Amino acid sequence: MDRRRDPVKRIFTYEEAAGLLPAVQQLTSDAVAELEKLAERQEPNEPEEIDPEYEAIVGRWAEAVMKLGIEVKGLWLIDFDCGSGYYCWKHPEPALQYFHGYEEGFSGRVKLN
Repeated sequence: MDRRRDPVKRIFTYEEAAGLLPAVQQLTSDAVAELEKLAERQEPNEPEEIDPEYEAIVGRWAEAVMKLGIEVKGLWLIDFDCGSGYYCWKHPEPALQYFHGYEEGFSGRVKLN
């Protein structure tokens, strides 16, 4: 598994990650809303191309999240490195409820107690 890191690499306690989650949820909700508006404006018969506006919205979201030291693993999927693995969150989950090791990835998530 490729473990490339953003230069702002950061290790989070659970409390730090949970404290940042509301900001990430807001960033994500805003980006999702922008994409929904974009989809409403598109013609239904347009070719299956990636819209540059779509890419820009997702890119701004990813950049804002990475500036916080959080790793972006997919669309609306982020990981907080805790030193022994990741606290994992995916929109629209209500809280930071999952963990997985460095090698397991999303499919290896386990619910936190």
